[in-house]
Amino acid sequence: MFDERRSWYRAAERTQERWGVPVHVTMAFIYQESGFRARARPERTRLLWVIPWTRPSTARGYAQALSTTWNDYQSETGNRIASRANFGDAVDFIGWYNHHSVRRSNIPLTDARNLYLAYHEGHAGYNRGTYQNKGWLLEAAAAVERNAVRYQTQYESCRSDLDRGWFF
Repeated sequence: MFDERRSWYRAAERTQERWGVPVHVTMAFIYQESGFRARARPERTRLLWVIPWTRPSTARGYAQALSTTWNDYQSETGNRIASRANFGDAVDFIGWYNHHSVRRSNIPLTDARNLYLAYHEGHAGYNRGTYQNKGWLLEAAAAVERNAVRYQTQYESCRSDLDRGWFF
């Protein structure tokens, strides 16, 4: 993927440098949340089983960030023009959020499973354990962890080629 999209590689590397979140963890989040689709949004509910109605949340973009949390990110980082459909902004958001997960919930930056649970439930929800009876969420967090391990292996095998640049 990074071979085809060098800007994504540079953005993921910048996020790791700025927030300390490993590239493979960030990429596992993006895959789980949006499948790498810039304009991903939750499906609409249906009125009378047929008519498209409202969406269940304000989540959208690569990171599926909620509007309120995105606004907090923009305000705190000073990046008022950040877009949820911009890959660089989305990975920076994930780094920012996970940086807060370390401080608020004492989760190591390499623990993709618990970082994802905190990302999905919010820090207060994670600290209360609201995820514990949500089997579907625990499975999603396990998938994030598996993907992070897979991405780490792939990333380590091609990182030296990516660092050489496009000219070589």
